[in-house]
Amino acid sequence: MQSSRASYTRFADYVLTIGFTHSRSDNFLFIYHRGSSLAYILLYVDDIILTASSDALRQSIMTMLTSEFAMKDLEPLSYFLGIDVTRHAGGLFLSQRKYTSEIIERAGMSSCKSTSTPVDTNPQLSAATGAPYEDPTRYRNLTGALQYLTFTRPDITYDVQQVCLFMHDPRVEHMNEIKRIIRYIQGTLGYGLHLYPSSTSTLVSYTDAYWGGCPDTRRLTSGYCMFLGNNLVSWSAKRQATLSRSSTEAEYRGVANVVSESCWLRNLLLELHCPIQKATLVYCDNISTIYLSGNPVQHQRTKHIEMDIHFVREKVAKGHVRVCHVPSRYQIADIFTKGLPAVLFEDFRDSLSVRRPPAITAGVC
Repeated sequence: MQSSRASYTRFADYVLTIGFTHSRSDNFLFIYHRGSSLAYILLYVDDIILTASSDALRQSIMTMLTSEFAMKDLEPLSYFLGIDVTRHAGGLFLSQRKYTSEIIERAGMSSCKSTSTPVDTNPQLSAATGAPYEDPTRYRNLTGALQYLTFTRPDITYDVQQVCLFMHDPRVEHMNEIKRIIRYIQGTLGYGLHLYPSSTSTLVSYTDAYWGGCPDTRRLTSGYCMFLGNNLVSWSAKRQATLSRSSTEAEYRGVANVVSESCWLRNLLLELHCPIQKATLVYCDNISTIYLSGNPVQHQRTKHIEMDIHFVREKVAKGHVRVCHVPSRYQIADIFTKGLPAVLFEDFRDSLSVRRPPAITAGVC
C-alpha cells in the first residue's frame, strides 16, 4: 500500500511539472490544456491511459514520461483493467468475455443451460429464507467476481446488488440466484457495452424506485442510468439506508440521487473542457415527484425529506436540471430496481446498448 501511494505521488508530482493539472472530480485524472491542445491521463496503479487532441502532442508527452519512468507504449487502447476494448467502424465495444468465462468455470457451470433473464419477476430475496449455504467463502468469491463484471454488463447490476446483500449469511436460495445469473451470462457470453460517436451537449437520465421491495426491512431499491449523448456513462442499483413512507418519497429520493450524480458528471465534463450547456433531463414515472421538484410550496407531508426537496428544487431553479415524466413502459431504470419479463428486459437491455459484439466483415466477399 505504501509503495503504491509513493509511486502515485511521484507520478502526480512529475506530470504537474510538465503542464498537467489535477482533476478535482477524479483523483486519478490529469488534464493538459494549452490553447487548442488537450490531453488527458487516467492512472490506476501502474496502468495508464493517455489520449490527446493530436498525435504529435501524444508523442511529445510519451517522450517526457518515458524519460522519467520505465514504461512502454502499447499503442491504441485494447485492454485496460480486465476490459477488452474493440474498435470498429461504429465506435468502441467494451467487454469482459474472458473474465466472464473464468467466472462460469470457477462456478463449475461450463455446460449449464442458459436462461433469458438473470432474475425472475418474483419479490426480492429474503435474509431468512431457506437453509444456510454450506460454503460462504465460495458464495462471496463469486459475488465479488460478478460485481466487477457489472463494469461492462449493466444489465446484471440489479441482480448482483441483490445477492451482495447476503454475503454475511448466504442461504441456499441466494446461491441459486447466483447460479441463475451465471446461466444468464452463459447465454450472453459475448455481450458488452457499445459506445458510439455522439454529441456531448446533452445529459439524460432515468430514475426509478421500488418502494418497500425488501421483504425484511421494507426499504426501497432505487436505480438510475445516465446517458451522455447516446452513450451510457453511469448507472446504479442500491437499497436505500432509510425507510420511505410513501411511493412519492421513494421516487423523490431516487431523483435526488441521480441529480447528485449529474452534478458530479457536469463538473467533470467542465474540467475536461466539454461543458454541458443544457439542463440535465431526469425522467421519472411518478407525477407527484415531478410536481414537488418544481413547486416552491412546502407541505407538512414532505418535511422529513426536506433536504432532498430543497436540493433538487435549487438545481431546477438554476436551470441545471429538468424533471420530466416518462410512461412506465419506457422507464429504462426499471431494469435496475426489479425483475422484468423477458421481452421488456431485452428491450431495456438494448436501450442500454448492451448487445452482441460488432460483426467482423473483414475478408468477406
